[in-house]
Amino acid sequence: MRHAAWWLAVATTAAPAAPEVWRLDAAQTRIHFEVQHFGTSTSRGRFDTIAGSITLDRVAHRGEVSIAVDTASVNTGLAPFDTALRGADLLDAAAQPRAWFVATRLGFDGERLVRLDGELTLRGTSRPLALRALRFACRDDATRGREVCGGDFEGELRRSDFGMHFGLPFVADRVRLVVQVEATRD
Repeated sequence: MRHAAWWLAVATTAAPAAPEVWRLDAAQTRIHFEVQHFGTSTSRGRFDTIAGSITLDRVAHRGEVSIAVDTASVNTGLAPFDTALRGADLLDAAAQPRAWFVATRLGFDGERLVRLDGELTLRGTSRPLALRALRFACRDDATRGREVCGGDFEGELRRSDFGMHFGLPFVADRVRLVVQVEATRD
């Protein structure tokens, strides 16, 4: 009988955890960007309409992050600049209303999420994109009655990789991304 109890304990603790799903909170999720402008200053903006989910198996250290971005929601605080960014030379929001980031490779250091490796699709072109986790944590939120996970990530892309050559070299090719994510568990 003692052997049977040991086997049950081993089988129970060794069983893989099921992946859990979180939905992005649109009010707490933003994608910010920065690009050097004429070698003198940094132009900054963000995308205001974002949707997506996080699927995470914390035991197996696997998961997926999926984010859809409404390219017309770009917001720099300057209406003429926003109009230019939405135009065919840059985001081409009329023809390409969505951009996607999908990460299927999550990097961990022990229990800590440190990296998302995925693919960004922008203007109909897909390229690899890695986001470094500056922080990521989960907590129980009594006001929502659910678990909430969130974090800050950063990465870089070259806009020319996505066909955005307008303004080069006066406006830099390198774009820094800062991604703020908060999601509630289903």
